[in-house]
Amino acid sequence: MQQQGFASKRGIWGWMFFDWAAQPFFTVVTTFIFGPYFISRMAENPVEGQAAWSYGVAAAGFIIAILSPILGAIADKTGARKPWIGFFAVIKILSLLALWFAVPGSSLVWVLCAFVLATVAAEFSVVFNDSMMPRLVPPEKIGLVSNIAWGLGYLGGMIVLIAVVVFFAASPETGKTIAGFKPLFGLDPARGEDARVTGPIAAIWYLIFILPMFFFTPDAKRIGKLLPAIKDGLGEFKETIQQLKQRKGLLKFLIARMVYQDGVNALLALGGGYAALMFGWTITEVGIFGIILNVVAIFGCFAASRLDTLFGSKLVVLIAVALLLIATIGIISTGIDFTLFGMIAFSLNDNMGLFATPAERAYLIYGILIGLAFGPVQASSRSWFSRSVKADEAGRYFGIYALAGRATSFLAPFMVAVITAMTTSARLGMAVIIIFFIAGLILAIKSPYPAGNTQ
Repeated sequence: MQQQGFASKRGIWGWMFFDWAAQPFFTVVTTFIFGPYFISRMAENPVEGQAAWSYGVAAAGFIIAILSPILGAIADKTGARKPWIGFFAVIKILSLLALWFAVPGSSLVWVLCAFVLATVAAEFSVVFNDSMMPRLVPPEKIGLVSNIAWGLGYLGGMIVLIAVVVFFAASPETGKTIAGFKPLFGLDPARGEDARVTGPIAAIWYLIFILPMFFFTPDAKRIGKLLPAIKDGLGEFKETIQQLKQRKGLLKFLIARMVYQDGVNALLALGGGYAALMFGWTITEVGIFGIILNVVAIFGCFAASRLDTLFGSKLVVLIAVALLLIATIGIISTGIDFTLFGMIAFSLNDNMGLFATPAERAYLIYGILIGLAFGPVQASSRSWFSRSVKADEAGRYFGIYALAGRATSFLAPFMVAVITAMTTSARLGMAVIIIFFIAGLILAIKSPYPAGNTQ
């Protein structure tokens, strides 16, 4: 039964399907397939590839950080969110389709531009979608709905990732997929077509599955015209920044999220490419690694939805950040024949198979910890914040929320890029991420829950 003032079940499911539609881009393009392909095969060498990809992620984060809160404030003045989501959907879809032309030897600049456009459009759409949540469900159900939506997103990402690995990603040596047959549509792995196809696949998936949100989820009424709303929104953005000085609880939480989310963003964007670089994993192996992480993430989100309801969002976030810290230390402490900085040594015997060496299996264990945590840390952060703002201010404050998730998000990948380039060591570059998780965990512990107005 629909609660008074809130959305029907169909409307809520339509909203949750946004995550289902959006996640494959982050899964198969940013993290597990196209990103590692760009790093390991498009650049002259993998170190240059990691640095270039990191700069691209940093550029997208900078744009998102600058514009998200302004767009959120404007959205509050126009009222309706769906027109904005539709506008950015067009940009995202066209940019993803362009990635098909990212053949080996292409200019890295235009490929990164297409990726940055897709990322910016995707994240702006998330701002407007998230800001709908306080109007859709009562506060006591926000954590449940947010985590289920995030779990659905990982399920969608996993399905697309499995499809790519089974039907499209082939070994360059054999020309066959892990299932033992040639890729669909005659895709040529030697030309990176099995990785390049992830752009169009993510675009088509997004186009199809974003429709339930447009059809079934209620939107706020349009309350103003665009040009006056832009002027009023800019003024309201400045006012919101001033209000944060009095809303100290919100400010503490936003600073904490800014720091630990930087670590999350960098780890998700660079982790798959780092594994491919260290172990020489093919697209198939990176894809299967991603499938495992997404399976674990689904269970992590559904478990977190119960924990969030019973114990609150803050506990879920603290546990998740701690797990990500442990996992990152494990990852950067692992080499081809050791883990935990050499305290545990392995043989180099390769039994010829997926994750055949002991070091690869150790890396897989750390990856499982990431899978358990990276969904809940984002879903419960969203519900923590949603419980702390009113529906009529959600647009501008979720814009600030996006700012907190991106204000320095260019810093972590930028630091990874700089340290990698300076030291020619991908391991030392990735070690930077540890700093963000330690600082973010300390700040989150000190943040109030709910964030409140004046704490």
